Amino acid sequence: MSDLYYDPWDVGIDLDPYPVYRRLRDESPVYHNERHEFWGLSRWADVDAALRDPRIFSSARGDILEVVKADPVMPPGVFINEDPPRHTIHRALVGRAFLPKTMKGLEDKVRAFCVACLDQVADGADFDFVRDLGAELPMRTIGMLAGIPAAEQPAVRAHAHRVLRNKPGEPLPVRKDRYFDGDLFADYVAWRVDNPSDDLITELLRVEFIDETGTTRRLTTGELLIFLAVVAGAGVETTGRLFGWMGKVLAEHPDQLREIAGDRSLIPGAIEELLRYEPPGPHVARYVTEDITLHGQTVPAGSALLLMLASADRDERKFEDPDRFDIHRRAGGHLSFGRGAHFCLGAPLARMEGRIALEEVLKRFPHWDVDLGNARRSRTSTVRGWDSMPAVL
Repeated sequence: MSDLYYDPWDVGIDLDPYPVYRRLRDESPVYHNERHEFWGLSRWADVDAALRDPRIFSSARGDILEVVKADPVMPPGVFINEDPPRHTIHRALVGRAFLPKTMKGLEDKVRAFCVACLDQVADGADFDFVRDLGAELPMRTIGMLAGIPAAEQPAVRAHAHRVLRNKPGEPLPVRKDRYFDGDLFADYVAWRVDNPSDDLITELLRVEFIDETGTTRRLTTGELLIFLAVVAGAGVETTGRLFGWMGKVLAEHPDQLREIAGDRSLIPGAIEELLRYEPPGPHVARYVTEDITLHGQTVPAGSALLLMLASADRDERKFEDPDRFDIHRRAGGHLSFGRGAHFCLGAPLARMEGRIALEEVLKRFPHWDVDLGNARRSRTSTVRGWDSMPAVL
């Protein structure tokens, strides 16, 4: 009997899942966990194909494993947990905030936020990649984009942080009656009705669209609140984890850090490789709508399926020497932002925040190490990273 075992809640595996991922790809590319009753795909080609096929691999019951298994009542507006055509309609509405032209117009503001964060640690005596950047920059950026007052943004961050936390070794608890809660934004939306501005809330209050029934209408308040909860949660929690990995991985590769410090044109490629090498979102889940056979193994209809993005990004069938961090690696091909209809809407924003952060950190601290003894892991099964990554300057 094989001793191969994987589950996303195992704290020991999560510390370094890559050896287990390699065994899964080699020995059990279609993996079945009987204890927690889910299936998993680990090879790049299989994960890529599943992400592109929303008919068989549905998001309508959630994209987090615990949510798919719980099958909660899903309120309208959770567009990341919808399939086409409804997903296409709702995604297009929110996508207005993430158009390339909009992103370009945000760059100076994002940089100003980043500089303000770093100004708080200008003496360099006590700098933490997560506390001083990861917990601040994404929150301020999403707050600005959505139109959330600065004083209220920490509450949004705390909420996003809290709802994705599970006890170590245990699945995330899911309320079947109310999975997604947008009430946090009710006061902001009510205020924006009488105080319009140039932000996502105002635009979504005004926009008319044709829904899946062919009816021309505006968003209901409930749909709008859910839209904002989805955008804020993804933009704050997932992107925030990138900064801890930035500090750690580059400290562990000092030659490449020195190279980047001497040639800032390498920064976009470094961020792309960082996303492949240590993706903050290591996996997504799907609901299997019909029997599907892969590698001689049948995954039955009704199954919860885990798509292991972090494993796919280290698949030697796709990437040469995949366990090597290489800022000169040809960009592209990783699945850290997903693929297909559910490709991450905020990918351009996350890339921009990572690039600007690394540019501004290097202006002040061209070299660093990290204090792993005092670093703290983020204990969540949905987003992988750190709550603290103190720098040694």
